[in-house]
Amino acid sequence: MIHEALLQLFHNRPELAAEVLRDALGAPVPGFTEARIEPADLTQVVPVEHRADLVVLLLDGRPVLGIVVEAQLGRDPDKEYAWPSYLVAVRARYRCRACLLVATTDEAIAAWCAEPIDLGPPDWVLRPYVLGPSAVPVVTEPSEARARPELAVLSAMAHGKSAAGLAIATAALAAAAGLDQERQDLYLDVVLSSLNEAARRSLEERMKSGYEFQSDFARSYVAKGRLEGQREGRLEEAASAVLKVLEARGLDIPPGVRERVLASTDMSELDRWLRRAAVIADAGALLDATSS
Repeated sequence: MIHEALLQLFHNRPELAAEVLRDALGAPVPGFTEARIEPADLTQVVPVEHRADLVVLLLDGRPVLGIVVEAQLGRDPDKEYAWPSYLVAVRARYRCRACLLVATTDEAIAAWCAEPIDLGPPDWVLRPYVLGPSAVPVVTEPSEARARPELAVLSAMAHGKSAAGLAIATAALAAAAGLDQERQDLYLDVVLSSLNEAARRSLEERMKSGYEFQSDFARSYVAKGRLEGQREGRLEEAASAVLKVLEARGLDIPPGVRERVLASTDMSELDRWLRRAAVIADAGALLDATSS
């Protein structure tokens, strides 16, 4: 989820690649009037198959910079050879300069990604731009978050477990409220999964109590959570009833049967098992589809 979420942020807002290069990493970014996503399949240019995670092309009447965006969550020695080929392919396809932007949520991986790649003499060296947690700005102001919601979500991913996590998440979700439903759902999942347990619970309580950023988006989330909670409660009660009937009849319940009953998420299945539990002579036969 983290890998795909990182890429989706750049895909949803192509300008984000240029913004973090310029503002967070201090890279020289040329002036541009358009940023768009281009095909990441670079096979047509390079003889062997190569597929980057994402290619963002900056244009000012013509291509001025190709940005290869890679989400990297672990060490991969093959990247030392793949990344240079991506840049060569982008440069050849669009006839412009190209650079590599690697996004990661781990500082140790960020340090590894930032190591220069020596391609050969005399001074042919690839130096990746790396967006690690420490390079991502802390976005807590709702106005800034609304202006750049993808950056706000990226801030939550990088700093959600810090002391400022709750304020970051609040700003990010306020910004997400104005987006389309698909992005709302994705950003909500990403933000909540990026918080520590205490911050996540606090945020959910604020949303339930009608906090200042309460919106159709927030109300929808709360209602969905309540319905899911009620459904889970009914499932637990039904599973408990099945086991209690078996126990009351003095039947020995095999561990596998107990685990399967407790893990069920199908109410009709549990209802069927409850009726079987009242008549079968052996608890091991509870899950047998042929049992009456």
